[in-house]
Amino acid sequence: MFDSLYAMNFKMVGLHIRPRFDNAKNLNLLDEAQAKGFTYPENGKPGEFVNFFDQRAANWWWYNGVMKVASIGAKFLKTDEGSAFGSLANESEKVGPTGREVAQLHNVFPIAYAKAPYLKFQEYNGIRGLNQTREGYSGIQRYPFIFAGDWPSEWQYFAPVIKAGLNIGLSGVGYWAHCMGGFEHAADPELYMRWVQFGMFSPVAMVFGMDHPGYKEPWNYGAEALANFKKYDDLRYRMIPYIYSNAYTQYQTGMPLMRALVLEYQDDPNTYNIADQYLFGDNMMVCPVTVKGAQTRTVYLPKGIWFDYWTGIKYTGKQYIHILTPPDHLPIFVKAGGIIPMQLAMKYMDEKPVDVITLDVFLGQASEFKLYEDDGISLKYKQGDKAITQIAVTNTADGWQLQIKKPTGNFTPAQHTYLTKIHWAYDNAPSSIIENNETLKAADHVEALDKTAGWYYDKINHLLWIKTSNSNRDDITLNFK
Repeated sequence: MFDSLYAMNFKMVGLHIRPRFDNAKNLNLLDEAQAKGFTYPENGKPGEFVNFFDQRAANWWWYNGVMKVASIGAKFLKTDEGSAFGSLANESEKVGPTGREVAQLHNVFPIAYAKAPYLKFQEYNGIRGLNQTREGYSGIQRYPFIFAGDWPSEWQYFAPVIKAGLNIGLSGVGYWAHCMGGFEHAADPELYMRWVQFGMFSPVAMVFGMDHPGYKEPWNYGAEALANFKKYDDLRYRMIPYIYSNAYTQYQTGMPLMRALVLEYQDDPNTYNIADQYLFGDNMMVCPVTVKGAQTRTVYLPKGIWFDYWTGIKYTGKQYIHILTPPDHLPIFVKAGGIIPMQLAMKYMDEKPVDVITLDVFLGQASEFKLYEDDGISLKYKQGDKAITQIAVTNTADGWQLQIKKPTGNFTPAQHTYLTKIHWAYDNAPSSIIENNETLKAADHVEALDKTAGWYYDKINHLLWIKTSNSNRDDITLNFK
């Protein structure tokens, strides 16, 4: 199974477990662990829960249990039912350990439970750790990721999941996921589409569900739902440079990828109770549609200038607007000055070399973006093996200037040129495009920029495309007016 999945370009395949030891036909792990004192006591007797508070117990659990699957290809675990420590489990009459001490440890147990396989797999695989869990407490952000649990596939539960994600971000937990379309029951295809749109703009995008035999797979929800899934899945893969750079900010500061508007606009009372809009990274605002059959929705724009991501239409902030929301449309807005670095669409990570980075730039004010890159796999970034590219846009006396510095840091990224997609809110095409004091030639159509440096102005969509002649091995300055 593992071999076949990795042959399909899955990068990490994990397995679902629960925290109790058990006996089986060939393995008697429960009896052996109890004899060695590696289970947490229950009512004065050896219990069934692995005592993850004891490193010796965690080591024994790893070498005698988990290694049997790690050695043949499992690279992480879903540590389920950590909340059953001192409480009733989902599918059992067993309560587990009880008492005053257990009550005090109830919230801490899921952290110790997630920590053990995260660190063990990280060491064994020689790559960054990964763990999926359903429960946590302060500190669970170190062993990502947590997911929202088994919410039913009904419209009434969709908006609360968004609110749950905003709340956990405010609690310092940045990496979290949810089951697109809900967990239990088959979803209404429209609900599935709307939930997928939100899911692709979540910190972790996850497809999972128990609607047998559908399992929330997009091809089981009709042609329109499948097209919607492909649209937003492609967009997420293209946005990896933007998401990854904002993930680095989250790692440095704790500022979550998905953040409540009130976190950034604390002086605006209008944001205090908004639970169905959020910032995704520094520059984008996402506004999921959570009402069945909705053909429009109301959006609140905080202070500043905002652009509709899809159309480029400009709006002034500190107001409510009403927009059309056809079934495949997720309302997204970008701050003025927003810079969104993007790569080619891919079916899986590293399917293609990233030889061009597209910079989606929404002119309007001076701004900057720090493009973060590392090897994506190892822990070398902790020792400074990373690269940061400073990108800045300014409005000068001679027009607009876009500066792209060569990367700084110990990591050397793959060589790539840049393609800018500048939202040009002017009636006329720019009079000239200059790169590093050299005038670029105008192209006859945008496709010509696939093969050569130059520029093209799409007057219908007001988009200025510029393909640089220099790569990320040099500083680049683009001037246009």
